[in-house]
Amino acid sequence: MRRRRVLAFLAIFLVCLGVLGVLAATADDRVQIEGDESDRYPGDTLISVQSYGWFGNHNGDAFIINESGERVWEYQPDDATVFDAEVVEGGNVMISYGQRVPAADCPEEYRGGGADDHCILNVVEEVDRDTNEREWAYTWYDHFMSYHEVHDADRLDDGETVIIDMGEHRTFTVNESGEITWEWSAIEHLDEGTEFWESYVEGTSREGHHYTGGSQDWTHMNDVDRLDNGNFLMSIRNFDVLIEVDPDTDEIVRVIGEPGNHGIMHEQHDPNYLEAHDHVIVSDSENNRIVEYDVDTMEEVWRYEGAGTGTQQRLQWPRDADRLPNGNTLIADSRRFRVIEVNETGSVVWGHDLGDERGIVYDVDPLGPSGEMSEEPEDVPAGDELNSTNYGGGVSEQAAFAESWLDFFLPRWVGLPGIVALVTMFVCALGLAWEGIWAYRNE
Repeated sequence: MRRRRVLAFLAIFLVCLGVLGVLAATADDRVQIEGDESDRYPGDTLISVQSYGWFGNHNGDAFIINESGERVWEYQPDDATVFDAEVVEGGNVMISYGQRVPAADCPEEYRGGGADDHCILNVVEEVDRDTNEREWAYTWYDHFMSYHEVHDADRLDDGETVIIDMGEHRTFTVNESGEITWEWSAIEHLDEGTEFWESYVEGTSREGHHYTGGSQDWTHMNDVDRLDNGNFLMSIRNFDVLIEVDPDTDEIVRVIGEPGNHGIMHEQHDPNYLEAHDHVIVSDSENNRIVEYDVDTMEEVWRYEGAGTGTQQRLQWPRDADRLPNGNTLIADSRRFRVIEVNETGSVVWGHDLGDERGIVYDVDPLGPSGEMSEEPEDVPAGDELNSTNYGGGVSEQAAFAESWLDFFLPRWVGLPGIVALVTMFVCALGLAWEGIWAYRNE
């Protein structure tokens, strides 16, 4: 009997070892080209990486790759978590990042307050692409890194810069001299007692909007864009909505989405507003999809969740998507450590893999043939003119979620089947060890 157990343990161990070998030999690439690569949109691509290896590593960067995937420019600020990056007029790159500052170097009023060992210096910086020297910057301190980093800033046509600040729950504009020329407070316009709260939030759980805890991350304002009508479109992530604000009156003139209705959006990032169609493309991060809505009707007109049949090709926490002039869509797939471009039928025609470095991609911009395309191209087709692929939910969705987190700690080819094999091998090894100890003691 004992001999049969030993043989069974050994056989199962060897089978699992074989499974791991097969998984390693047949592992899919993170970027699987399914369509015609000649269909990709031409030109270089600007990519920002929040950090490498893990979220708290403060080693992010921004870089430009050519059509072959080679880095032709890169910039890495010290001890920084990097978010938005865009090419501004003249060819310089403007980058938004939070820089971790040791407590001893912080202004006294920003020491403590939730973090005893550091404060944060938020930086919106324009750098010369030829020399990487700073041409312009606007900076401000906050108490700590987590949820207080600046995520987005845009250069406006009049030369001013609009910045969205999640730590202070505000959006503001600054001129070249660094003077604040306009400021909008979410506390004044979204909190209890406001018309927004009474219309959209009243009756929901206050705790559900992140009022509690050390971070006080109750808005997580993460993106701002100026519309053609002069208003600002802001992404209020923790309310699952986009809001349009008239800077002349500070009034909220439109709300896209519904707080707590995660079927529309769930903690979204980087909306891409298609002015000509009155559509918005949303990186619906917690729903692991890119979705496009007709803003007037809130009808879903286009969706992309992944490609192929394997769970490892599903999107995981995408945080940026831009529709391109040729109908393709460029996507930053954050927890898959990749950028992909999909054509109008949802087939991947190009991609850039950062999996070996575990690069948590935040933002991606097409630079186009000229090398200086703006962050959001104009005159692009709407989603109801295109087709898309859709993934089913269920087990594959949950498996994809788990695998994306395992990717931070294990080789990608391991996945859930590999975890099962490793656990089984461990159990078999324990069984063999126990049988060996039992035999030794009973000799």
